[in-house]
Amino acid sequence: MPLIQLVIALVVVGVALWLINNYIPMDATIKKILNVVVVIVVVLWLLSIFGVLGSMSGMHVGRY
Repeated sequence: MPLIQLVIALVVVGVALWLINNYIPMDATIKKILNVVVVIVVVLWLLSIFGVLGSMSGMHVGRY
């Protein structure tokens, strides 16, 4: 993935999270949980892209 696409994807995720936090009325606890989940997913995605985590295609959640 070229660097410019990576930066654009991060900006889009950041702007979307900012819009959700500012314009969608939610309880503060739900916002915190949403922010933490988004940050964890983005960090895992970045680690996968840079090869630190390896391929995420082999990851499975649950029994299958």
